[in-house]
Order: sequence, then C-alpha cells, then structure tokens
Amino acid sequence: MDNRAGEMQVFVRVVDAGSFSQAARQMLMTPSTVSKLIVRLELRLGVRLLERSTRKLSLTDEGRIYYERSNALLAELDDVERVLAQGAQKARGTVRINASVAFGTMAIEPNLPAFWEAHPNIQINLSLSDDIVDMYLDRTDVAFRVGVLTDSTLRARSIGIARRKMVASPEYLEKYGVPDTLEDLAEHNCLSFNFRRSSPVWPMHQSGRIVDRIVQGNLQANNGETVRRMAIAGVGIARLADFHIDEDLAAGRLVEVLAQTGHDSEEVNALYQGGQHVPQRIRTFLDFMVPRLQAFMNRG
Repeated sequence: MDNRAGEMQVFVRVVDAGSFSQAARQMLMTPSTVSKLIVRLELRLGVRLLERSTRKLSLTDEGRIYYERSNALLAELDDVERVLAQGAQKARGTVRINASVAFGTMAIEPNLPAFWEAHPNIQINLSLSDDIVDMYLDRTDVAFRVGVLTDSTLRARSIGIARRKMVASPEYLEKYGVPDTLEDLAEHNCLSFNFRRSSPVWPMHQSGRIVDRIVQGNLQANNGETVRRMAIAGVGIARLADFHIDEDLAAGRLVEVLAQTGHDSEEVNALYQGGQHVPQRIRTFLDFMVPRLQAFMNRG
C-alpha cells in the first residue's frame, strides 16, 4: 500500500528530533523500524537523504529538499483535513431521505441520534416506503434502493448485499407442514407484495439458474414490515431480506424453509443527486451514515 505521507511524517520527525531513537520514542515505534523505513525511503527515491555518524544526523542536499517539501505537503494535508472538519461541523440544512420501511427502521433510525450528536444543525426529512419514488419529483436527496440500478444520472454508494430468504413461523409449519420442494409452495399461503408486478412473483434457484415462480396467498402488502408481522403471526410463508428477519430467525420466531432454492441476492445502494458538486449537508450525511450501514449489512 502506498503510504508516502506516512514516510514523510517519519522522516520529518527524525530530522526534527535529531536521531532515530528520539523520533522512535515520540512516534511509539522501535528505532530499528524507523531506521528501516528511512532506508526503504532512500532506496525508493534513489538518493541518500541523511548522513549518519555516531554523534548526529545531517541532511544531504537532496534530504534538505525532501524535508522542506515534505513539511509543506504535510502542512497542506493538515489544512485540508481541518477545512473539511470545520465544513462538516458547520453543515446545516435539510437532507430528504427515502428508504424502505424495514431498512429505514432497522438500519437508518438507530444511527440518527449519533448523527445529530455530531451534526446538530442538519435536519432529516425521512420518508419510509417500499414504493420506488421519483427522486426529482419528490425532491429526495438520498434514496436507499434494493435491486438493479437503472438511472445512470444518479450517483451511488454501495451499502451491501441483501439476500432473500423464505420463512414461516414454527406454528404455521407445524399446522400446514414444511415444504420440501418448490412445487409444494402451491399448497401454501404465500405472503407477497403488491407494488412491483400484477402477479405475485418470487425468484427461485432452479437447475442452476433463477426463475420466476408465481405464488398465491391471502395477503399482498406494500411494505415488508407488514409481511414480516403476518409471517410471525402464523399466517403464511414470506420471502424477505436477511437483514429484516435475522433477529427473528435467531429468536425462533421464524424458521427458514427451502434454503437451497429460496436465496437470491440484490445490491443495496445509496443514490443521490449533485453531479460534481454535492451539497455539504448531503456529503456529511453520507460520510457519516454509509460506513455504519455497511457494518449493519455485514454484521453476519
């Protein structure tokens, strides 16, 4: 990994301290590590930067140039970080966010208190819906989407992968039996959604490929949380994202069925507008939230 800034910092500290051992103590490193790093730096540059003697270190002409330029570059780096940090602290305004009901309640909402602690001047306008909104017409700044991206005019930051699982309550399975094959689903009450297709369709793994299978049931809902609650209540079999039901599976409220055929995966992304100049309030929100949401998706 390229760490030239780190090499510059060590070199400058050695020059300022006047010895490898003193620089090592200041940087909580061993003298041998510092010495090896300087040797590696000189080999990479192809010049000698320091003249070593038993009493002191002295700069060569090339070393003096490198020292002066390094000091200037490190000062500029510090200035960049200070400006960005001050900008984040001063960021203000409203960020309009759209997310699915499940992702919003389970992933975004728990992180909001900490976000406001760090950025009290930013207001969050949060809309939760499993319908796909038009970001332009709805004036949405950031939309968290599950599935294939179709609008190339929007920018995206990857959050993770959602894996769909088929689940039912132990009570339902005890009463109606556990399906052993995809064909068995025809005999079960399959809880589905009403916002994507006219017929409820579940993608399934079959013969090494994903095929669409039409299912039947007495519920079609416009959000995953309703489907999840009805599955826990013993109404039928549901197909939901892993992040939505992992706690239910761990607690025994739901049981996975047809594990070998029910999985399919979709990407989760944060979409936003702004082109080359993203407003500070939106950049601040994304920089804070995206790493935390990535950790949520990968908590495994």
